[in-house]
Amino acid sequence: MPGPVRTPNAERSQATRLRLLEATVECLAELGWSGTSTTVIAERAGVSRGAQLHHYPTKNDLVIAAIGHLAIRRAEELHAVAARLPDGPGRTAAVLDQLALHHTGPLFTAALEVWVAARTDSALRAALLPAEATLGRQLHHLAAQMLGADESRPGVREAVQTTFDLLRGLGVAGLISDDSARRAAVLAHWARTLDQQLEADRA
Repeated sequence: MPGPVRTPNAERSQATRLRLLEATVECLAELGWSGTSTTVIAERAGVSRGAQLHHYPTKNDLVIAAIGHLAIRRAEELHAVAARLPDGPGRTAAVLDQLALHHTGPLFTAALEVWVAARTDSALRAALLPAEATLGRQLHHLAAQMLGADESRPGVREAVQTTFDLLRGLGVAGLISDDSARRAAVLAHWARTLDQQLEADRA
């Protein structure tokens, strides 16, 4: 059964909203929470202030809408990562390297800005928590698939979750200085540890 027919006006409105959401994510990643304003976002999106106010009257309205958009972008990014991973020996290290890139990239940085702001903003927090819970489950499931981890085995689910906790910490550590050398050493050690556990469980 055919879906609803989009009018040109509806398509333009959707395109405007998408430009605003993309610009919000970019501004959060590049300028931080304090540097992100509706004026800056509208300019970045190439959208008039009137159009921005029509769709999202306040910064919180924009950021709350961007939270869902950001979650989708982060999931898409990791799905793309999963598609280009090598098979065979070294896969675990390759998975961790790609997950680390995700946790040091602009989408993760934008998410961190929202997390910090949500700590003291109840409206942001209420919008963020369910979106992050859903995204967290998706990413955890995808990481388990990427690693070939059987989470029905004792301790394997915890090992995958520990991987995410480790990567988030490394991502935060690299925000204000170049932490790449230490991150590489930690990830190499964890890849060996994770391989030992996963191989033991497979055996």
